Amino acid sequence: MLQQATASTNQAQYILSGRDLHKQFSAKDRPTVHALQGISFDIPRGVLAALVGPDGAGKTTLIRLAAGLLMPAQGSLTVLGIDTREHPQQIQDRIGYMPQRFGLYEDLSVQENLDLYADLHGVSAAQRAQRYPELMSMTALERFTDRLAGQLSGGMKQKLGLACTLVRSPELLLLDEPTVGVDPLSRRELWQIIEQLVRDRGLSVLMSTAYLDEAERCAQVLVMHEGKLLTQDDPHAIAQQAAHRVFVASPAANDTARALQARLLDDEGIVDAVPEAGQVRFITQQAHLDVTATLQGAGVAATTPNFEDGFMTLLKQHSDAEHAHAITLDKPPRSAVNEVVVEVRDLVRRFGSFTAVDHISFAVQRGEIFGLLGPNGAGKTTTFRMLCGLLKASGGTLSVAGADLRRGRAQARQHLGYVAQKFSLYPSLSPRENLQFFASAYGLRGAQHRARVAWALDQFELQAAADAPCMALPGGYKQRLAMGAALLHEPDLLFLDEPTSGADPFARRAFWRRITALADQGVTVIVTTHFMQEAEYCDRIAILDGGKILAQGTPADIRREAGTSAALHSMEQAFIDIVARARARLAA
Repeated sequence: MLQQATASTNQAQYILSGRDLHKQFSAKDRPTVHALQGISFDIPRGVLAALVGPDGAGKTTLIRLAAGLLMPAQGSLTVLGIDTREHPQQIQDRIGYMPQRFGLYEDLSVQENLDLYADLHGVSAAQRAQRYPELMSMTALERFTDRLAGQLSGGMKQKLGLACTLVRSPELLLLDEPTVGVDPLSRRELWQIIEQLVRDRGLSVLMSTAYLDEAERCAQVLVMHEGKLLTQDDPHAIAQQAAHRVFVASPAANDTARALQARLLDDEGIVDAVPEAGQVRFITQQAHLDVTATLQGAGVAATTPNFEDGFMTLLKQHSDAEHAHAITLDKPPRSAVNEVVVEVRDLVRRFGSFTAVDHISFAVQRGEIFGLLGPNGAGKTTTFRMLCGLLKASGGTLSVAGADLRRGRAQARQHLGYVAQKFSLYPSLSPRENLQFFASAYGLRGAQHRARVAWALDQFELQAAADAPCMALPGGYKQRLAMGAALLHEPDLLFLDEPTSGADPFARRAFWRRITALADQGVTVIVTTHFMQEAEYCDRIAILDGGKILAQGTPADIRREAGTSAALHSMEQAFIDIVARARARLAA
Protein backbone atom coordinates (compact mmCIF):
# COMPACT_ATOMS: atom_id res chain seq x y z
CA MET A 1 0.00 0.00 0.00
CA LEU A 2 2.87 2.38 0.85
CA GLN A 3 4.45 1.71 -2.56
CA GLN A 4 1.17 2.51 -4.32
CA ALA A 5 0.75 5.73 -2.34
CA THR A 6 4.31 6.83 -3.17
CA ALA A 7 3.77 6.10 -6.86
CA SER A 8 0.53 8.08 -6.80
CA THR A 9 2.30 11.03 -5.13
CA ASN A 10 5.07 10.96 -7.75
CA GLN A 11 2.49 10.85 -10.55
CA ALA A 12 0.77 13.92 -9.14
CA GLN A 13 3.99 15.82 -8.50
CA TYR A 14 6.23 14.94 -11.47
CA ILE A 15 5.51 14.92 -15.18
CA LEU A 16 8.76 13.00 -15.88
CA SER A 17 10.85 10.81 -13.59
CA GLY A 18 13.97 8.94 -14.63
CA ARG A 19 16.06 6.51 -12.58
CA ASP A 20 19.52 5.25 -13.61
CA LEU A 21 18.72 5.60 -17.33
CA HIS A 22 21.13 4.02 -19.80
CA LYS A 23 20.92 3.91 -23.60
CA GLN A 24 23.47 2.63 -26.09
CA PHE A 25 23.52 2.54 -29.87
CA SER A 26 25.52 -0.11 -31.73
CA ALA A 27 26.15 -0.57 -35.42
CA LYS A 28 28.35 -2.84 -37.49
CA ASP A 29 31.94 -1.60 -37.88
CA ARG A 30 31.32 1.32 -35.49
CA PRO A 31 32.09 1.71 -31.79
CA THR A 32 29.15 1.56 -29.39
CA VAL A 33 27.81 5.00 -28.51
CA HIS A 34 26.78 5.39 -24.85
CA ALA A 35 24.16 8.10 -25.33
CA LEU A 36 22.90 8.02 -21.71
CA GLN A 37 25.00 6.81 -18.79
CA GLY A 38 22.93 6.35 -15.63
CA ILE A 39 21.03 9.64 -15.37
CA SER A 40 18.28 10.26 -12.79
CA PHE A 41 15.96 13.26 -12.56
CA ASP A 42 12.45 14.50 -11.66
CA ILE A 43 10.66 17.26 -13.57
CA PRO A 44 7.67 18.85 -11.79
CA ARG A 45 4.30 19.26 -13.47
CA GLY A 46 3.31 22.58 -14.97
CA VAL A 47 6.83 23.93 -15.53
CA LEU A 48 8.97 24.84 -18.50
CA ALA A 49 12.19 22.80 -18.33
CA ALA A 50 15.22 22.86 -20.63
CA LEU A 51 17.86 20.33 -21.68
CA VAL A 52 21.21 21.91 -22.58
CA GLY A 53 24.63 20.52 -23.38
CA PRO A 54 27.23 20.10 -26.12
CA ASP A 55 26.70 17.97 -29.23
CA GLY A 56 26.45 14.30 -28.27
CA ALA A 57 25.33 15.06 -24.71
CA GLY A 58 22.24 12.82 -25.06
CA LYS A 59 19.52 15.49 -25.21
CA THR A 60 17.67 14.15 -28.27
CA THR A 61 17.97 10.57 -26.98
CA LEU A 62 16.33 11.56 -23.69
CA ILE A 63 13.49 13.36 -25.46
CA ARG A 64 12.88 10.35 -27.73
CA LEU A 65 12.79 8.09 -24.66
CA ALA A 66 10.24 10.43 -23.07
CA ALA A 67 8.15 10.27 -26.26
CA GLY A 68 8.07 6.46 -26.06
CA LEU A 69 9.94 6.16 -29.37
CA LEU A 70 12.99 4.50 -27.78
CA MET A 71 13.24 2.13 -24.81
CA PRO A 72 15.96 2.46 -22.15
CA ALA A 73 18.61 -0.27 -22.11
CA GLN A 74 18.63 -0.05 -18.33
CA GLY A 75 16.77 1.92 -15.66
CA SER A 76 13.23 3.27 -15.64
CA LEU A 77 11.37 6.29 -17.01
CA THR A 78 7.83 7.33 -16.19
CA VAL A 79 5.95 9.96 -18.18
CA LEU A 80 2.62 11.22 -16.82
CA GLY A 81 3.03 8.47 -14.21
CA ILE A 82 3.16 5.80 -16.95
CA ASP A 83 6.14 3.46 -17.41
CA THR A 84 7.53 3.96 -20.91
CA ARG A 85 8.47 0.26 -21.22
CA GLU A 86 5.00 -1.01 -20.41
CA HIS A 87 2.64 1.46 -22.10
CA PRO A 88 4.43 3.65 -24.70
CA GLN A 89 1.26 4.08 -26.77
CA GLN A 90 -0.66 5.46 -23.79
CA ILE A 91 2.07 8.08 -23.39
CA GLN A 92 2.04 8.97 -27.10
CA ASP A 93 -1.74 9.47 -26.94
CA ARG A 94 -1.33 12.14 -24.25
CA ILE A 95 1.78 14.10 -25.28
CA GLY A 96 2.86 16.37 -28.12
CA TYR A 97 6.29 15.81 -29.66
CA MET A 98 8.01 18.17 -32.09
CA PRO A 99 11.35 16.79 -33.37
CA GLN A 100 14.15 18.91 -34.81
CA ARG A 101 12.89 18.38 -38.34
CA PHE A 102 9.13 18.42 -37.92
CA GLY A 103 7.37 16.63 -40.76
CA LEU A 104 5.31 19.29 -42.49
CA TYR A 105 4.00 18.41 -45.95
CA GLU A 106 5.25 21.28 -48.08
CA ASP A 107 2.85 20.65 -50.99
CA LEU A 108 -0.13 20.89 -48.60
CA SER A 109 -1.58 24.17 -47.31
CA VAL A 110 -1.48 25.31 -43.69
CA GLN A 111 -5.07 24.14 -43.24
CA GLU A 112 -4.43 20.80 -44.93
CA ASN A 113 -1.43 20.13 -42.68
CA LEU A 114 -3.56 20.82 -39.61
CA ASP A 115 -6.35 18.57 -40.90
CA LEU A 116 -3.88 15.77 -41.62
CA TYR A 117 -2.48 15.79 -38.08
CA ALA A 118 -5.97 16.08 -36.60
CA ASP A 119 -6.98 12.98 -38.63
CA LEU A 120 -3.90 11.08 -37.46
CA HIS A 121 -4.71 11.84 -33.82
CA GLY A 122 -8.45 11.21 -34.09
CA VAL A 123 -9.50 14.78 -33.25
CA SER A 124 -13.27 15.12 -33.69
CA ALA A 125 -15.02 17.79 -35.74
CA ALA A 126 -16.35 19.44 -32.56
CA GLN A 127 -12.84 19.53 -31.05
CA ARG A 128 -11.43 21.02 -34.28
CA ALA A 129 -14.06 23.76 -34.32
CA GLN A 130 -12.89 24.83 -30.88
CA ARG A 131 -9.16 24.15 -31.30
CA TYR A 132 -8.34 25.55 -34.76
CA PRO A 133 -9.28 29.20 -34.08
CA GLU A 134 -7.21 29.14 -30.87
CA LEU A 135 -4.18 27.71 -32.65
CA MET A 136 -4.42 30.08 -35.59
CA SER A 137 -4.78 33.10 -33.31
CA MET A 138 -1.93 31.95 -31.08
CA THR A 139 0.47 31.44 -34.01
CA ALA A 140 -0.81 34.42 -36.10
CA LEU A 141 -1.34 32.07 -39.06
CA GLU A 142 -5.05 32.79 -39.54
CA ARG A 143 -4.36 34.85 -42.69
CA PHE A 144 -2.26 32.09 -44.25
CA THR A 145 -4.46 29.00 -44.03
CA ASP A 146 -4.52 28.60 -47.83
CA ARG A 147 -0.77 29.10 -48.31
CA LEU A 148 1.37 26.03 -49.07
CA ALA A 149 3.64 25.07 -46.19
CA GLY A 150 6.60 25.09 -48.59
CA GLN A 151 6.02 28.80 -49.22
CA LEU A 152 6.20 29.79 -45.55
CA SER A 153 9.26 31.41 -43.96
CA GLY A 154 11.33 29.35 -41.53
CA GLY A 155 9.70 30.97 -38.51
CA MET A 156 6.19 30.40 -39.86
CA LYS A 157 6.98 26.75 -40.56
CA GLN A 158 8.08 26.29 -36.95
CA LYS A 159 4.86 27.91 -35.72
CA LEU A 160 2.79 25.66 -37.99
CA GLY A 161 4.72 22.64 -36.71
CA LEU A 162 3.92 23.70 -33.15
CA ALA A 163 0.23 24.17 -34.04
CA CYS A 164 0.12 20.65 -35.53
CA THR A 165 1.75 19.28 -32.37
CA LEU A 166 -0.86 21.03 -30.19
CA VAL A 167 -3.87 19.97 -32.26
CA ARG A 168 -5.03 17.48 -29.62
CA SER A 169 -4.34 19.46 -26.38
CA PRO A 170 -1.45 17.40 -24.95
CA GLU A 171 -0.63 17.21 -21.25
CA LEU A 172 3.12 17.32 -21.95
CA LEU A 173 4.92 19.05 -24.81
CA LEU A 174 8.35 17.75 -25.91
CA LEU A 175 10.31 20.14 -28.15
CA ASP A 176 13.68 19.19 -29.63
CA GLU A 177 15.52 22.46 -30.48
CA PRO A 178 12.39 24.18 -31.85
CA THR A 179 14.14 27.49 -32.60
CA VAL A 180 17.17 26.25 -34.57
CA GLY A 181 17.50 28.19 -37.84
CA VAL A 182 14.86 30.72 -36.75
CA ASP A 183 15.55 34.45 -36.78
CA PRO A 184 15.34 36.51 -33.54
CA LEU A 185 11.90 37.97 -34.32
CA SER A 186 10.37 34.56 -35.03
CA ARG A 187 12.19 33.08 -32.04
CA ARG A 188 10.65 35.72 -29.78
CA GLU A 189 7.19 34.94 -31.19
CA LEU A 190 7.65 31.20 -30.61
CA TRP A 191 8.69 31.86 -27.04
CA GLN A 192 5.64 34.02 -26.42
CA ILE A 193 3.47 31.08 -27.51
CA ILE A 194 5.32 28.54 -25.34
CA GLU A 195 5.28 30.76 -22.25
CA GLN A 196 1.58 31.49 -22.77
CA LEU A 197 0.85 27.74 -22.86
CA VAL A 198 2.73 27.20 -19.58
CA ARG A 199 1.32 30.29 -17.87
CA ASP A 200 -2.33 30.21 -18.97
CA ARG A 201 -2.97 26.48 -19.47
CA GLY A 202 -0.56 24.90 -17.01
CA LEU A 203 1.04 22.86 -19.80
CA SER A 204 4.26 21.04 -18.92
CA VAL A 205 7.07 21.56 -21.45
CA LEU A 206 10.47 19.91 -21.82
CA MET A 207 12.65 21.39 -24.56
CA SER A 208 16.23 21.06 -25.72
CA THR A 209 17.92 24.21 -26.97
CA ALA A 210 21.25 25.46 -28.31
CA TYR A 211 20.37 29.01 -27.12
CA LEU A 212 21.48 29.48 -23.53
CA ASP A 213 19.42 32.66 -23.16
CA GLU A 214 16.34 30.48 -23.79
CA ALA A 215 17.36 28.07 -21.03
CA GLU A 216 17.71 31.06 -18.70
CA ARG A 217 13.95 31.68 -19.09
CA CYS A 218 13.04 28.19 -17.83
CA ALA A 219 12.10 27.15 -14.30
CA GLN A 220 14.36 24.08 -14.38
CA VAL A 221 17.47 23.31 -16.47
CA LEU A 222 19.12 19.92 -16.91
CA VAL A 223 22.76 20.29 -17.99
CA MET A 224 24.05 17.21 -19.83
CA HIS A 225 27.48 16.18 -21.08
CA GLU A 226 28.57 12.93 -22.75
CA GLY A 227 25.43 11.10 -21.64
CA LYS A 228 25.64 12.22 -18.03
CA LEU A 229 23.55 14.70 -16.05
CA LEU A 230 25.89 17.28 -14.54
CA THR A 231 23.19 19.14 -12.65
CA GLN A 232 19.47 19.94 -12.47
CA ASP A 233 18.60 23.29 -10.95
CA ASP A 234 17.07 26.69 -11.62
CA PRO A 235 19.09 28.99 -13.94
CA HIS A 236 20.06 31.42 -11.17
CA ALA A 237 21.61 28.65 -9.08
CA ILE A 238 23.58 27.37 -12.08
CA ALA A 239 24.82 30.92 -12.79
CA GLN A 240 26.44 30.93 -9.33
CA GLN A 241 28.93 28.32 -10.54
CA ALA A 242 30.82 31.33 -11.97
CA ALA A 243 30.39 33.65 -8.96
CA HIS A 244 33.26 36.16 -8.41
CA ARG A 245 34.99 35.10 -11.65
CA VAL A 246 33.10 37.04 -14.36
CA PHE A 247 34.44 40.33 -15.76
CA VAL A 248 33.84 42.74 -18.62
CA ALA A 249 36.84 44.23 -20.43
CA SER A 250 36.82 47.38 -22.58
CA PRO A 251 39.57 47.17 -25.25
CA ALA A 252 42.31 49.79 -25.26
CA ALA A 253 42.23 52.47 -27.98
CA ASN A 254 44.60 50.55 -30.28
CA ASP A 255 42.82 47.20 -29.73
CA THR A 256 39.57 45.54 -30.83
CA ALA A 257 37.06 43.39 -28.97
CA ARG A 258 37.63 40.52 -31.41
CA ALA A 259 41.42 40.58 -30.95
CA LEU A 260 41.07 40.85 -27.16
CA GLN A 261 38.66 37.91 -27.10
CA ALA A 262 41.06 35.79 -29.17
CA ARG A 263 43.93 36.50 -26.74
CA LEU A 264 41.75 35.65 -23.75
CA LEU A 265 40.62 32.36 -25.32
CA ASP A 266 44.29 31.47 -25.85
CA ASP A 267 45.04 32.10 -22.16
CA GLU A 268 45.00 28.86 -20.10
CA GLY A 269 43.61 30.74 -17.11
CA ILE A 270 40.41 31.71 -18.96
CA VAL A 271 37.29 29.51 -18.97
CA ASP A 272 35.42 31.48 -21.63
CA ALA A 273 35.40 34.83 -23.45
CA VAL A 274 32.74 36.31 -25.73
CA PRO A 275 32.25 39.74 -27.35
CA GLU A 276 29.44 41.75 -25.78
CA ALA A 277 28.34 45.18 -27.03
CA GLY A 278 31.84 46.29 -28.02
CA GLN A 279 33.42 44.79 -24.91
CA VAL A 280 34.53 41.27 -23.96
CA ARG A 281 32.88 39.24 -21.22
CA PHE A 282 35.21 36.63 -19.74
CA ILE A 283 35.40 34.04 -16.96
CA THR A 284 38.61 33.22 -15.08
CA GLN A 285 39.57 29.80 -13.69
CA GLN A 286 40.16 31.38 -10.26
CA ALA A 287 38.64 34.35 -8.48
CA HIS A 288 41.83 36.46 -8.32
CA LEU A 289 43.71 35.35 -11.42
CA ASP A 290 46.07 37.99 -12.87
CA VAL A 291 45.52 38.31 -16.65
CA THR A 292 47.05 41.80 -17.00
CA ALA A 293 49.46 40.71 -19.73
CA THR A 294 46.64 39.27 -21.85
CA LEU A 295 44.41 42.33 -21.39
CA GLN A 296 47.10 44.70 -22.77
CA GLY A 297 45.69 47.84 -21.21
CA ALA A 298 41.97 46.97 -21.38
CA GLY A 299 39.79 48.38 -18.63
CA VAL A 300 38.20 45.68 -16.47
CA ALA A 301 35.15 45.56 -14.20
CA ALA A 302 33.57 42.68 -12.30
CA THR A 303 30.01 41.78 -13.32
CA THR A 304 27.14 39.54 -12.19
CA PRO A 305 27.28 36.01 -13.64
CA ASN A 306 24.46 34.89 -15.93
CA PHE A 307 23.30 31.39 -16.83
CA GLU A 308 25.70 31.08 -19.77
CA ASP A 309 28.65 31.88 -17.49
CA GLY A 310 27.58 29.15 -15.06
CA PHE A 311 26.99 26.67 -17.88
CA MET A 312 30.44 27.22 -19.44
CA THR A 313 32.12 26.98 -16.01
CA LEU A 314 30.30 23.74 -15.19
CA LEU A 315 31.21 22.17 -18.51
CA LYS A 316 34.84 23.21 -18.16
CA GLN A 317 34.96 21.37 -14.81
CA HIS A 318 33.77 18.14 -16.47
CA SER A 319 35.53 18.34 -19.81
CA ASP A 320 39.11 17.90 -20.97
CA ALA A 321 38.42 19.89 -24.15
CA GLU A 322 40.80 22.77 -24.80
CA HIS A 323 39.99 26.05 -26.49
CA ALA A 324 40.15 25.82 -30.28
CA HIS A 325 43.50 26.60 -31.80
CA ALA A 326 43.79 29.34 -34.38
CA ILE A 327 44.18 28.29 -38.03
CA THR A 328 47.54 28.88 -39.67
CA LEU A 329 47.35 29.31 -43.43
CA ASP A 330 50.07 27.90 -45.68
CA LYS A 331 49.70 30.88 -48.02
CA PRO A 332 47.94 33.96 -46.61
CA PRO A 333 46.27 36.12 -49.30
CA ARG A 334 48.29 39.07 -50.53
CA SER A 335 46.75 42.31 -49.36
CA ALA A 336 46.73 45.85 -50.70
CA VAL A 337 45.79 48.81 -48.50
CA ASN A 338 41.99 49.24 -48.39
CA GLU A 339 41.60 46.63 -51.14
CA VAL A 340 37.92 46.06 -52.01
CA VAL A 341 37.33 42.32 -52.57
CA VAL A 342 33.54 42.34 -52.97
CA GLU A 343 31.56 45.20 -54.50
CA VAL A 344 27.78 45.12 -54.91
CA ARG A 345 25.81 47.95 -56.55
CA ASP A 346 22.02 48.06 -56.98
CA LEU A 347 21.83 44.26 -56.94
CA VAL A 348 18.41 42.84 -57.88
CA ARG A 349 17.07 39.30 -58.08
CA ARG A 350 13.51 38.55 -59.18
CA PHE A 351 11.66 35.24 -59.26
CA GLY A 352 8.78 35.98 -61.61
CA SER A 353 6.85 38.87 -60.09
CA PHE A 354 8.54 38.42 -56.68
CA THR A 355 11.60 40.55 -55.90
CA ALA A 356 13.80 38.66 -53.44
CA VAL A 357 16.70 41.15 -53.50
CA ASP A 358 15.79 44.78 -54.16
CA HIS A 359 18.63 47.18 -55.18
CA ILE A 360 21.12 46.50 -52.40
CA SER A 361 24.66 47.90 -52.33
CA PHE A 362 27.69 47.24 -50.13
CA ALA A 363 31.47 46.69 -50.36
CA VAL A 364 33.78 44.42 -48.36
CA GLN A 365 37.51 44.95 -47.93
CA ARG A 366 40.32 42.40 -47.70
CA GLY A 367 40.45 40.69 -44.30
CA GLU A 368 37.06 41.98 -43.15
CA ILE A 369 34.35 39.88 -41.53
CA PHE A 370 31.09 41.16 -43.01
CA GLY A 371 27.75 40.00 -41.59
CA LEU A 372 24.52 39.72 -43.57
CA LEU A 373 21.71 39.62 -41.02
CA GLY A 374 17.97 39.44 -41.46
CA PRO A 375 14.78 37.55 -40.65
CA ASN A 376 13.92 34.32 -42.46
CA GLY A 377 13.04 35.20 -46.06
CA ALA A 378 14.92 38.54 -45.99
CA GLY A 379 17.01 37.70 -49.08
CA LYS A 380 20.30 36.70 -47.39
CA THR A 381 20.70 33.27 -48.97
CA THR A 382 19.64 34.59 -52.40
CA THR A 383 22.33 37.29 -52.10
CA PHE A 384 24.84 34.64 -51.06
CA ARG A 385 24.06 32.47 -54.04
CA MET A 386 24.51 35.39 -56.43
CA LEU A 387 27.84 36.33 -54.83
CA CYS A 388 29.03 32.73 -55.18
CA GLY A 389 28.06 32.63 -58.85
CA LEU A 390 25.38 29.99 -58.21
CA LEU A 391 22.52 32.30 -59.23
CA LYS A 392 22.33 34.99 -61.90
CA ALA A 393 21.44 38.52 -60.88
CA SER A 394 18.41 40.15 -62.49
CA GLY A 395 20.01 43.58 -62.32
CA GLY A 396 22.84 45.64 -60.87
CA THR A 397 26.55 44.83 -60.73
CA LEU A 398 28.65 42.63 -58.50
CA SER A 399 32.33 41.81 -58.56
CA VAL A 400 34.27 39.29 -56.48
CA ALA A 401 38.07 39.33 -56.30
CA GLY A 402 38.14 41.58 -59.37
CA ALA A 403 35.91 39.31 -61.49
CA ASP A 404 32.55 40.54 -62.81
CA LEU A 405 30.10 37.85 -61.71
CA ARG A 406 27.64 38.70 -64.46
CA ARG A 407 30.26 37.75 -67.06
CA GLY A 408 32.95 35.59 -65.44
CA ARG A 409 31.38 33.40 -62.76
CA ALA A 410 33.86 30.53 -63.27
CA GLN A 411 36.83 32.89 -62.82
CA ALA A 412 35.35 34.28 -59.59
CA ARG A 413 34.66 30.82 -58.12
CA GLN A 414 38.38 30.02 -58.12
CA HIS A 415 38.85 32.67 -55.42
CA LEU A 416 36.08 31.67 -53.01
CA GLY A 417 35.07 28.95 -50.59
CA TYR A 418 31.49 28.25 -49.51
CA VAL A 419 30.08 26.54 -46.43
CA ALA A 420 26.36 25.86 -46.85
CA GLN A 421 23.70 26.16 -44.16
CA LYS A 422 23.19 22.38 -44.12
CA PHE A 423 25.99 19.82 -44.16
CA SER A 424 26.57 19.30 -47.87
CA LEU A 425 29.46 16.84 -48.01
CA TYR A 426 29.08 13.09 -48.62
CA PRO A 427 27.77 11.40 -45.44
CA SER A 428 28.82 7.87 -46.43
CA LEU A 429 32.45 8.97 -46.98
CA SER A 430 34.95 9.62 -44.20
CA PRO A 431 36.43 13.09 -43.57
CA ARG A 432 39.64 11.99 -45.29
CA GLU A 433 37.73 10.71 -48.35
CA ASN A 434 35.63 13.88 -48.53
CA LEU A 435 38.74 16.05 -48.41
CA GLN A 436 40.46 13.95 -51.05
CA PHE A 437 37.43 14.20 -53.32
CA PHE A 438 37.12 17.99 -52.99
CA ALA A 439 40.86 18.51 -53.37
CA SER A 440 40.65 16.67 -56.71
CA ALA A 441 37.56 18.69 -57.69
CA TYR A 442 39.55 21.89 -57.05
CA GLY A 443 42.26 20.64 -59.41
CA LEU A 444 44.87 19.80 -56.77
CA ARG A 445 47.23 17.02 -57.79
CA GLY A 446 50.17 14.98 -56.46
CA ALA A 447 52.15 16.42 -53.55
CA GLN A 448 49.96 19.54 -53.35
CA HIS A 449 46.83 17.35 -53.10
CA ARG A 450 48.34 15.30 -50.25
CA ALA A 451 49.68 18.38 -48.46
CA ARG A 452 46.36 20.22 -48.50
CA VAL A 453 44.39 17.21 -47.23
CA ALA A 454 46.94 16.75 -44.41
CA TRP A 455 46.71 20.49 -43.63
CA ALA A 456 42.91 20.34 -43.28
CA LEU A 457 42.98 17.22 -41.07
CA ASP A 458 45.57 18.87 -38.82
CA GLN A 459 44.24 22.43 -38.65
CA PHE A 460 40.64 21.38 -38.01
CA GLU A 461 41.57 18.63 -35.53
CA LEU A 462 39.93 15.86 -37.56
CA GLN A 463 42.62 13.17 -37.24
CA ALA A 464 40.80 11.22 -34.49
CA ALA A 465 37.80 10.66 -36.77
CA ALA A 466 39.53 10.90 -40.15
CA ASP A 467 38.37 7.47 -41.33
CA ALA A 468 34.91 7.23 -39.73
CA PRO A 469 31.77 7.71 -41.89
CA CYS A 470 30.64 11.36 -41.73
CA MET A 471 27.07 10.31 -40.93
CA ALA A 472 28.32 9.01 -37.56
CA LEU A 473 30.08 12.23 -36.56
CA PRO A 474 28.76 14.89 -34.14
CA GLY A 475 27.71 18.24 -35.58
CA GLY A 476 30.90 19.98 -34.44
CA TYR A 477 33.06 17.59 -36.49
CA LYS A 478 30.87 18.05 -39.56
CA GLN A 479 31.11 21.82 -39.23
CA ARG A 480 34.91 21.70 -39.03
CA LEU A 481 35.08 19.30 -41.98
CA ALA A 482 32.88 21.55 -44.14
CA MET A 483 35.13 24.53 -43.44
CA GLY A 484 38.27 22.51 -44.07
CA ALA A 485 36.91 21.39 -47.45
CA ALA A 486 36.00 24.98 -48.36
CA LEU A 487 39.60 26.13 -47.68
CA LEU A 488 41.47 23.37 -49.51
CA HIS A 489 42.14 25.53 -52.59
CA GLU A 490 43.29 28.48 -50.43
CA PRO A 491 40.54 30.94 -51.41
CA ASP A 492 40.76 34.67 -50.78
CA LEU A 493 37.09 34.86 -49.82
CA LEU A 494 34.98 32.59 -47.59
CA PHE A 495 31.17 32.53 -47.59
CA LEU A 496 29.49 31.04 -44.50
CA ASP A 497 25.70 30.58 -44.62
CA GLU A 498 24.43 30.14 -41.04
CA PRO A 499 27.38 27.85 -40.26
CA THR A 500 26.67 27.58 -36.51
CA SER A 501 22.93 26.85 -36.76
CA GLY A 502 22.19 24.22 -34.10
CA ALA A 503 25.81 24.15 -32.85
CA ASP A 504 26.45 24.06 -29.11
CA PRO A 505 28.25 26.96 -27.36
CA PHE A 506 31.62 25.17 -27.30
CA ALA A 507 31.47 24.49 -31.05
CA ARG A 508 30.46 28.11 -31.74
CA ARG A 509 33.41 29.49 -29.72
CA ALA A 510 35.82 27.18 -31.57
CA PHE A 511 34.35 28.12 -34.94
CA TRP A 512 34.74 31.86 -34.37
CA ARG A 513 38.27 31.48 -33.00
CA ARG A 514 39.21 29.98 -36.36
CA ILE A 515 37.33 32.63 -38.34
CA THR A 516 39.09 35.41 -36.43
CA ALA A 517 42.45 33.83 -37.27
CA LEU A 518 41.52 33.58 -40.95
CA ALA A 519 40.54 37.26 -41.10
CA ASP A 520 43.75 38.27 -39.31
CA GLN A 521 45.69 36.50 -42.07
CA GLY A 522 43.86 38.34 -44.86
CA VAL A 523 40.95 36.03 -45.74
CA THR A 524 37.74 37.99 -46.37
CA VAL A 525 34.68 36.44 -44.69
CA ILE A 526 31.00 37.05 -45.43
CA VAL A 527 28.68 35.32 -42.98
CA THR A 528 24.98 35.02 -42.20
CA THR A 529 23.83 34.06 -38.70
CA HIS A 530 20.75 34.04 -36.48
CA PHE A 531 22.90 34.17 -33.32
CA MET A 532 23.01 37.93 -32.82
CA GLN A 533 25.83 37.60 -30.30
CA GLU A 534 27.95 36.36 -33.22
CA ALA A 535 27.33 39.60 -35.11
CA GLU A 536 29.69 41.23 -32.58
CA TYR A 537 32.58 39.38 -34.26
CA CYS A 538 31.91 41.22 -37.53
CA ASP A 539 33.77 44.35 -38.60
CA ARG A 540 30.63 45.58 -40.36
CA ILE A 541 27.03 44.41 -40.71
CA ALA A 542 24.12 44.88 -43.10
CA ILE A 543 20.58 44.11 -41.88
CA LEU A 544 18.14 43.05 -44.61
CA ASP A 545 14.40 42.57 -44.65
CA GLY A 546 12.10 42.22 -47.63
CA GLY A 547 15.14 42.22 -49.91
CA LYS A 548 16.23 45.74 -48.83
CA ILE A 549 19.07 46.89 -46.58
CA LEU A 550 17.61 48.55 -43.47
CA ALA A 551 20.87 49.43 -41.72
CA GLN A 552 24.58 49.09 -42.42
CA GLY A 553 27.74 49.80 -40.40
CA THR A 554 29.87 48.55 -37.51
CA PRO A 555 28.16 46.70 -34.63
CA ALA A 556 28.37 49.93 -32.59
CA ASP A 557 26.74 51.86 -35.48
CA ILE A 558 23.89 49.32 -35.58
CA ARG A 559 23.31 49.50 -31.83
CA ARG A 560 23.28 53.32 -32.00
CA GLU A 561 20.82 53.27 -34.90
CA ALA A 562 18.48 51.20 -32.74
CA GLY A 563 18.26 54.23 -30.51
CA THR A 564 20.00 53.26 -27.29
CA SER A 565 23.49 53.64 -25.88
CA ALA A 566 25.84 51.50 -27.99
CA ALA A 567 27.55 50.19 -24.87
CA LEU A 568 24.34 48.89 -23.30
CA HIS A 569 22.18 47.75 -26.19
CA SER A 570 22.39 44.06 -27.09
CA MET A 571 22.75 43.24 -30.78
CA GLU A 572 19.67 41.01 -30.66
CA GLN A 573 17.49 43.80 -29.30
CA ALA A 574 18.98 46.26 -31.81
CA PHE A 575 18.18 43.85 -34.65
CA ILE A 576 14.59 43.35 -33.45
CA ASP A 577 14.04 47.10 -32.99
CA ILE A 578 15.39 48.01 -36.46
CA VAL A 579 13.36 45.33 -38.28
CA ALA A 580 10.17 45.98 -36.29
CA ARG A 581 10.45 49.74 -36.89
CA ALA A 582 10.91 49.26 -40.64
CA ARG A 583 7.94 46.88 -40.82
CA ALA A 584 5.78 49.33 -38.89
CA ARG A 585 6.69 52.11 -41.35
CA LEU A 586 5.83 49.84 -44.27
CA ALA A 587 2.49 48.87 -42.73
CA ALA A 588 1.66 52.52 -42.08
